Amino acid sequence: MLKFRRRPRIEAERMSLRLPEHGDWRAWAALREASANHLMPWEPVWAHDHLSRRAFTNRVYWAQRAETQGTALPLMLVRRADNQLLGAITLDNIRRGPVQAGTLGYWIGAPFARQGYMREAILALVHHAFAVMDLSRIEAACLPENTPSRGVLEKCGFKYEGVAQSYLQINGRWRNHVLYANLRNDRRGRTDVG
Repeated sequence: MLKFRRRPRIEAERMSLRLPEHGDWRAWAALREASANHLMPWEPVWAHDHLSRRAFTNRVYWAQRAETQGTALPLMLVRRADNQLLGAITLDNIRRGPVQAGTLGYWIGAPFARQGYMREAILALVHHAFAVMDLSRIEAACLPENTPSRGVLEKCGFKYEGVAQSYLQINGRWRNHVLYANLRNDRRGRTDVG
């Protein structure tokens, strides 16, 4: 007998977080293209076909496989009021066993930045990760000068843990990143270091 699994859908105050679908390509490509100057300083160099339908199709298939295998939860942020794509958030590198952890990554389209959408999405996904997925630790990293990203992580309960040297290639260069983590039962208090 075939067993059908329900795909995850996380509801936040103003948006739904759901897996990408093939029909999202035009909205995704348009938002990424319109937000290129806003996104590129903080991301790895885009492949020449980054915005193509084929690349997005591969992204959709990867998202479905990763979610099914439990290795990642890549979600689109879709505003409920008008079905507008706002950005995306991914809980990746999910490790089980004694670790029970994952790594958070996200982006928001330029027209929707600084309106509280990413804070809402992070809080919803972290709650889901702790309450439904039974993870114990969510990690995140960003460039030290990315003040908005650092701010949203701190507002969402993430605490500074240190610096990783040459952590990722961003905009064509190996860059140091500041590391943050949110723990399910965090008793560390506020950290002002970093």
